[in-house]
Amino acid sequence: MQTFSERVIKMARKIPKGKVTTYGRIAKGAGGGTMASRSITAILGKAYNSGIKDIPFHRIVYADGSVWLDGAWREKRLALYKQEGIKLDKNNQIVNFRDILFEFK
Repeated sequence: MQTFSERVIKMARKIPKGKVTTYGRIAKGAGGGTMASRSITAILGKAYNSGIKDIPFHRIVYADGSVWLDGAWREKRLALYKQEGIKLDKNNQIVNFRDILFEFK
């Protein structure tokens, strides 16, 4: 049986190009409660540092459709959004968020 962390990693890696999902949807889909969404970044960061390099971090966004952009990763993430046809407004929110929201089955 997979652990919560293993399920989170598996789910994150399945988000298709051009789609996004939220931290909360991953947490819920992996069997976690409401507060579990706060652990998603730490779980995925640890997996990345352990050698799992194909995690599409840019496809995991906040529940309101806003994206996380920091100085070190800003340009790379913006390029990935553009490449995948994901449009952001001036407030770093996805323009067509509901249309590209990926729901786990």
